[in-house]
Amino acid sequence: MASRFNPSKADARWQKVWDEAGTFRASDLSSRPKAYILEMFPYPSGRIHMGHVRNYTMGDVLARYRRMTGYEVLHPMGWDAFGMPAENAAMERNVHPGEWTWSNIATMRGQLKRLGFALDWSRELATCDPDYYGQEQALFLDLYAAGLVYRKQSEVNWDPVDMTVLANEQVIDGRGWRSGALVERRKLNQWFLKITDFAEELLDGLDALDHWPDKVRLMQRNWIGKSRGMRFRFRLAAPAAGHDGFDVFTTRPDTIFGSSFAALSPDHPIALALAQQDDRIAAFIDECKKGGTTAAELETAEKKGYDTGLEVVHPLDPEWRLPVYIANFVLMDYGTGAIFGVPAHDQRDFEFASKYGLPIRRVVAASVEEAARPVVGEAESGDGVLVNSRFLDGMTVEAGKAEVIRRAESEGWGEGTTVWRLRDWGVSRQRYWGTPIPIIHCEQCGPVPVPRDQLPVKLPEDVSFDVPGNPLERHPTWKKADCPQCGGGAERETDTLDTFVDSSWYFIRFASQPADRPFDRTIAENWLPVDQYIGGVEHAILHLLYARFWTRALKRIGRLDVEEPFRGLFTQGMVTHETYRSEDGRWLSPDEVEVRDGVWVEGATGAAVETGRIEKMSKSKRNTVDPEPIVDQYGADAVRWFMLSDSPPERDLEWSEAGIQGAWRFIQRLWRLASEAPSPSAAPAGDDAAALNRKLHRTIAAVAENIEALAFNKAVANIYELANAIEKAPPSPARAAAVATMMRLVAPMVPHVAEEAWAAAGNQGLVADAAWPEADPALLVEDEVTIAVQVNGKLRDTLVAPKGAPREALEEMALASEKVVRVLEGRPPRKVIVVPDRLVNLVA
Repeated sequence: MASRFNPSKADARWQKVWDEAGTFRASDLSSRPKAYILEMFPYPSGRIHMGHVRNYTMGDVLARYRRMTGYEVLHPMGWDAFGMPAENAAMERNVHPGEWTWSNIATMRGQLKRLGFALDWSRELATCDPDYYGQEQALFLDLYAAGLVYRKQSEVNWDPVDMTVLANEQVIDGRGWRSGALVERRKLNQWFLKITDFAEELLDGLDALDHWPDKVRLMQRNWIGKSRGMRFRFRLAAPAAGHDGFDVFTTRPDTIFGSSFAALSPDHPIALALAQQDDRIAAFIDECKKGGTTAAELETAEKKGYDTGLEVVHPLDPEWRLPVYIANFVLMDYGTGAIFGVPAHDQRDFEFASKYGLPIRRVVAASVEEAARPVVGEAESGDGVLVNSRFLDGMTVEAGKAEVIRRAESEGWGEGTTVWRLRDWGVSRQRYWGTPIPIIHCEQCGPVPVPRDQLPVKLPEDVSFDVPGNPLERHPTWKKADCPQCGGGAERETDTLDTFVDSSWYFIRFASQPADRPFDRTIAENWLPVDQYIGGVEHAILHLLYARFWTRALKRIGRLDVEEPFRGLFTQGMVTHETYRSEDGRWLSPDEVEVRDGVWVEGATGAAVETGRIEKMSKSKRNTVDPEPIVDQYGADAVRWFMLSDSPPERDLEWSEAGIQGAWRFIQRLWRLASEAPSPSAAPAGDDAAALNRKLHRTIAAVAENIEALAFNKAVANIYELANAIEKAPPSPARAAAVATMMRLVAPMVPHVAEEAWAAAGNQGLVADAAWPEADPALLVEDEVTIAVQVNGKLRDTLVAPKGAPREALEEMALASEKVVRVLEGRPPRKVIVVPDRLVNLVA
């Protein structure tokens, strides 16, 4: 064997061997137990980053380990390839989005292959491939036929730069997540999926996901947002604009005596009717359209209202009148489009009331004695007892809710009801680079599904991006079609599907990829659900919730007998790096700075550099590290080892040059151990060999347990301890066996050096195909214990003794300790206290 491991040659050689042998190709027909390991597939942005490397290394270790323990493993890879970045690139670089996307896929595929991931590349897919999105169109039509898809006019978040609708979650601080433009409200005809039909079962299903992080399940519970409330009617004191009142929904009927105003959405029928009569109201409603529709936007935007001059009668006091405003923070799509404001206990209402000089009445307090304490500075949303609320005074919040609902129902002005925060999923996007919605619009027949034999509806290639907006809308021929029902002239739907649709079923297509349908049910059910799904917590709500909905929807329409897509979920931490800024405020990348005389400077100019916080690697702050030159210098195994070793996988990992160098040294250390291993014919070493053998088998068990628990850093620590024990052991068959076995233990983590050492040792076949070593149960039993020896309660020595040793033997060992003898100075102890297997305390 060579004196040093050479990854530049070994990595490529073994990757070629695995590829040509189809080592990691999963068989649908295998009789072995099946394991489906999946990491969230990447967007093909052009380069993989260290976050990708960490994520896929974790999944790869588990996939390789599962193969070695006897499973048929499905571990696929594909590309979440539709979306706005490709269109932005088309506009910036004058290239077609498809050309940019497929070029990026080729680059990133090559980068991933260089890391030696045990992926089944035969199942590779890209969501922008008509073979994929045509099958997605077929599933969309299945849901449409089942009544789970509908179209309606809806108020949306509109990005005026990207010229597309944004989901609430794509609006950050009132701006589009891609363009950064201030979001506007618009009303458009949109396609929706009826996710709300599944709200109850999506909520209940979380209870069974006991291999998901608790925080993710909590986030989904909050997002689904089941709550008990009351719907009631406010009667206008005097009819106006053809209306005598309006409905309100509230989750806090207990606070009804704290109300000081009622407010309507700018799109409420009463508001629109009033706008027909008053130009000032019409102008105010137009002004309201400039804000977004997200909860965060409504909370942070300036609260604006228009006093209509109307009043409503308080339902529990006919003499009490409340002014009616039109307010910019009330949305028609939420509840009834009308609210009653309780400023003391809702921050938005507090800000509104403060601005317009409305009463702020406390109706919840920590105790009845605090009823008179004013609410100042901000609303108080905490729990307590009801005060200043007439017949509700002294009740708990929950008791007050129940009593108001009881009165409303008995008196006929309201009723208790269950509501959900969850809204139906708007899937229309006004862009080119997405899955065309397979609907044809006919003036005579209305929306008509595209016939199945005409799928896929392919995107046209001859499009331009020289002006903003959807190229499909202005294409001269593509949108023209014949109506499938009447044969008359019609137009195709020019909206495309939200890319979250693409990622809501890709894991099913990985499992089964027939050419004539989305998947084969029997084969898909044989693999699903995914046993272990790995990805970032940023997808905890949308992607995971949508995938759960899509799977349940397919079950409801009889396409798949699977309820939950992912049995186990793991959310890994981010990869972080220090940030750097130049004197003029520019962000600098790590390869542009260096340390000179203990000071950070720009390498090119020598100018001083300001070091900032350690943050998630991001292009915006340029604190990214490109994996490719690191792999060039240190090899794939060193990168993989570092990703696994320095931090618990659920926590952030700080990238450091010292860390990767340490990983590289350990790879060489493994190689040195393998090359220096004595032959099995060497003389046995008695107790030393037995101790090493015991350490080996305990390491086998510990590494297996830690990989199963995804505690990769602990598995790495187990390997380090074994390597230390091997290096200290004298030559023996036990030492040779320990080295050979260690190569199998590290194979899932550092597969290239493991294969090289395995082959050099003359083993047949691949270590990737080798069985995981079995731990001898007899050697896992602890037969020795560490005994603390104290003198007058102070620790003086520790001793190793046989487990269960008698008190007399432990006392004798303690008195023979040189450290104890020195402390006692030859005097016998006055008293000896022995705690078996734990402690000997000598009282002098």
